[in-house]
Amino acid sequence: MAASISAPGLCSSFRGSWGTSFAGEDRVMLARSVPRGVRVGKPTRANPVMKNVNEGKGLFAPLVVITRNIVGKKRFNQLRGKAIALHSQVITEFCKAIGADGKQRQGLIRLAKKNGERLGFLA
Repeated sequence: MAASISAPGLCSSFRGSWGTSFAGEDRVMLARSVPRGVRVGKPTRANPVMKNVNEGKGLFAPLVVITRNIVGKKRFNQLRGKAIALHSQVITEFCKAIGADGKQRQGLIRLAKKNGERLGFLA
């Protein structure tokens, strides 16, 4: 079932069926044409390495790194999480006091995070 498309002023070299796919004979023939050593399964993805890009940057970074090494990574992350939560609560209360909406509150929280990165608190 070959189809040829032609219209006044248009020419096409398409010669095939609109219904062909790799579901039938074409797929089997294609699979047999590729040598066995060349076939590749699902590609494997390398595991991402989580590394802090702010390591050693900022005014307070050395103090943060030393504290993390002394206290331990797990305990340090717990303390950091509590500090960030408290800071977010302070920002939320501030926004309530001045009548700022949720979008402005989120903007202030993002700004606080950027400032913390620049100063080295997130090292």
